[in-house]
Amino acid sequence: MGSGAGGLVPAVAPVAAPVHGVIGSNQVMDEGVNCTWRLHIRHLKKSDEGCYMCQINTSPMISELGCLSILVPPDIVYGDETSKDLSVTEGENVTLNCQATGTPKPRVSWRREDGQHILIRNSTSFSSSYSGKSYNFKKVEIYNESKLHFYRVDRQQMGVYMCIATNDVPPTVSKRVALEVNFAPTVQVQSQLLGAPLGTRVQMDCSIEAHPNTINFWEKNRTEMLVDGPKYEIHEERSGYQVLTALVIKKFTEQDEGIYVCTASNILGKAEGTSRLYRLAEAARGSRSSSNTRPTSLFFISLGAISLFSHSLCSLR
Repeated sequence: MGSGAGGLVPAVAPVAAPVHGVIGSNQVMDEGVNCTWRLHIRHLKKSDEGCYMCQINTSPMISELGCLSILVPPDIVYGDETSKDLSVTEGENVTLNCQATGTPKPRVSWRREDGQHILIRNSTSFSSSYSGKSYNFKKVEIYNESKLHFYRVDRQQMGVYMCIATNDVPPTVSKRVALEVNFAPTVQVQSQLLGAPLGTRVQMDCSIEAHPNTINFWEKNRTEMLVDGPKYEIHEERSGYQVLTALVIKKFTEQDEGIYVCTASNILGKAEGTSRLYRLAEAARGSRSSSNTRPTSLFFISLGAISLFSHSLCSLR
């Protein structure tokens, strides 16, 4: 208690309520102007949260109660409560889980790292095989739940997912979870039956889907493995779990007729597609005419494709 111009200044005691006690080592009280007392808390921590009472020891006693809520930025809980990178087999049920702490309670959401939509299966009923059709799924940009469920996970759902936690107390935090979906190769050739004129450049295309990555190769008549060189070119383009490989015969000859096999294999299986390549006979020549040349179109229809070759056939002299 001290004396002032106006008489005695009452003693003031800050008390942390409901626990009865005085200020702690990290709490400092000072006196401002007009008999205003302030409680300063240094190095604020979660345990400082609660109600504080300013008590003036007069007769009768005067007190004022103030409560402190501490805002804590979000933090993702690591360990068993949050998913790590996953590698699963297509058709399994998978859950990506992400838990976060903070005050107020964080909001947790998921989005794909590549910006594509998250695919959620429209039905949890049983389906025996991969369909490759996107209409079986509902598409969302953001999934606002801490648990992201994939029923009978599909290859189209493979990717990197970002768990994002926010509670309007900066900074927002995120965790990256990679989902790998493994499946045996599937192979589809563009044309199962292909015809071309002698001397032309011929290309055969083969589409492959698989994960993990496959070993891909071309064979002729199942006896000769084909490689890049003077006779052939082999191209391969990869995008995610999809591969497009092409075999080019630089100059088609009679010896090139036969069965060409596109093969893909990984640890889960092996698949192949075949194309039969044959010589396209030239059109019968018409009788002599006064014209110098006449354009003729040769057509053939292959399974899965229609091809057109055009020539200019000179009249006999």
